[in-house]
Amino acid sequence: MTDFTTLALHIDGPVARIWLNRPEMRNAIDDVFIRELAEAFTQAQAAEGVRAVVLGGRGPAFCAGANLNWMKRAASFTPEQNLQDAAGLPRMLRTLADSRLPVIARIQGDVYAGGMGLVSVCDVAISADSANYCLSEVKIGLIPATISPYVIRAMGARAAQRYFLTAERFTAAEAHRVGFVHEVVPADALDAKVDEVLKNILAAAPGAVAESKRLLRDVTGRPIDDELAAETVRRIAALRASEEGQEGLRAFLEKRKPAWTQVR
Repeated sequence: MTDFTTLALHIDGPVARIWLNRPEMRNAIDDVFIRELAEAFTQAQAAEGVRAVVLGGRGPAFCAGANLNWMKRAASFTPEQNLQDAAGLPRMLRTLADSRLPVIARIQGDVYAGGMGLVSVCDVAISADSANYCLSEVKIGLIPATISPYVIRAMGARAAQRYFLTAERFTAAEAHRVGFVHEVVPADALDAKVDEVLKNILAAAPGAVAESKRLLRDVTGRPIDDELAAETVRRIAALRASEEGQEGLRAFLEKRKPAWTQVR
């Protein structure tokens, strides 16, 4: 397993935990961070038996956005170098967003700029009530370009319309109100809530969870027409006939737990 400098990867049975681990830098994003986070997710997906990923942060911030020293270096790049450098973040975000594994964001501290992108690609976001959120890019003459598709999908265009333009800092309660995070809990209850979500995920069929993630990507925003209806019929028919679908049905009829159920 790779030794990382910006994060830590721990695998405990069916759960991989990735910790953003530069608290002295508020877990700021740079080129090394981007490469390592993509690699950590690749390793988590490849690990035998892993069925869920928890993404958390060490220190006072979950992720405070881009490392300004990295951005300062980029200012001296040629246009071609800048394009190549900027392409790393959306590739990494897509790696997380398209993961077959469900990803839970464990948000213990502040989330700014690019950190908002990290949270928005996670499937479930659980926040401590003390965390603050901010899309701060316009304050330094930038825009939240590469994270925008995911952030808009997570909080909706209307909320993004405000916070992209004002760069206001907002609370965890407001992040919950606009749908950016799913639950807000006291900091000392954060791990218990994450474990509760994990328990439900691990009780579900892993193949069906992966297919549900793919379904969400493929169906969201499409017109509800005959083509979409036919596609959804094909998908459910395939799963009904699958080994996992048959096991789930047998377990239900026999009043027992299915074979994939994990005890934690």
